Amino acid sequence: MRPTIDTISARVRSQADALPAVFGQLDFDTPPERFAIGADDKTELTGSKSINRAALLDDADMVARFREYTMLGDKTGDAYAALMRQHGFRALVDMLVTACDTGLDAVPDAPPELVALIKEMERVPDWLDMTLVEEGAAADRNSAANFSPFAIRGAFIATFLNKYSALPMALTGTLSHTTAARRVKETATFFTTTILPGALKRHGAGFKSAAMVRLMHSMVRINVLTRQGMWDAKTYGMPIPQLDQMPAGLIPVYFLSEEVLAKGRKTFTREERARVELSRYRCYLLGLPEDLLADTPEEIVKIWCTRSATLRHEYDDAICGGLLRATMDAELYKGDSLKDRIFARVERSFARVFFVKAFLKGDASIAESVGAPISGKDRAIYGVTMAFIIARMIAYKLASRIPGLKGIADARLVSRLKAQLASYGHAEFTTDSAQYKPVPAHAG
Repeated sequence: MRPTIDTISARVRSQADALPAVFGQLDFDTPPERFAIGADDKTELTGSKSINRAALLDDADMVARFREYTMLGDKTGDAYAALMRQHGFRALVDMLVTACDTGLDAVPDAPPELVALIKEMERVPDWLDMTLVEEGAAADRNSAANFSPFAIRGAFIATFLNKYSALPMALTGTLSHTTAARRVKETATFFTTTILPGALKRHGAGFKSAAMVRLMHSMVRINVLTRQGMWDAKTYGMPIPQLDQMPAGLIPVYFLSEEVLAKGRKTFTREERARVELSRYRCYLLGLPEDLLADTPEEIVKIWCTRSATLRHEYDDAICGGLLRATMDAELYKGDSLKDRIFARVERSFARVFFVKAFLKGDASIAESVGAPISGKDRAIYGVTMAFIIARMIAYKLASRIPGLKGIADARLVSRLKAQLASYGHAEFTTDSAQYKPVPAHAG
């Protein structure tokens, strides 16, 4: 049943009671600057011709939900992360890994906070259809194996265009090339892992990755709120609120929903529904509130756009530009073979052009202004590579429809995805507070 605003409000404010040393400083009754509902406010939805912002803001119930969720962290994950001072972050990671791999019984004297986190993730929501989740994972393996390796960098930097949501990433040291590369690989590892066969089952690798991501986000939240002068809550609200899981977790189904509605349909096909179910369950494991996990094209678009319509937007070069340039310049692939060097060159050009086309509406002048220019050579490489990717994806799509080839094609995709994971290296999903640095505001 959908929670009432009063229920959500009580949960938000209970964070201060649960961890007063962390959240007691926050004003949960005054919306932060990032939450924007003024008619003339510049938000992430500004400039959209197809979505009426005023109509979205007229839905008082939906707006009130986003007002509250702007200040909601991960109450369960945060309680576990707050044990860092008692146990140390490495012990927390080790206990969580053991609990995910083997079970809580394998963790000697498991802290109640760990038990609560695992039990929360083990809870099976009423709406979940694991058959659809597995079908969605299988459907996503084609694009993940053939398209994502080239696009992941470009998609990752799209989350850096707004200082109100990008600041936590900047504070944790991702302005450096090395840290930026690690974060891109961890993101790629998480999404690739979750689409392997059985990955999101209780003891699957995807379930564990989701738990690790939750712990990492909670560690960031705890660290920035307990270090003097690190965080401006009046401006930014809650560090990494749970609703900020939406951009990475739901952007594929948002685009899918827009395509469905553009075709005049209001329902998903079986395969589309499976892809939606995969994304919804993945976000559920990450802690995104269930009432934000819509399952129809219209509701998905409405919820996504309401978040954009209430999230103030400002591009700050110290924060956004620093993150973007560090990520664009980061060396993701270090192989010495000719094949490795060619792939690294192609990937870098492809990511730049993909970023401009997908997130800057094709305006190359904006990319140049933020320090990520694209050249004629980049465009040519993108065009040739995209043609190759499309041809390959079509071939796998056709093979998936032929009974004798379907299993062979899927096994091949799984093998390629595992090889990709190996190339990314071991994902730690941790954060080192010693590297945290305040980011000065842009003077302009």
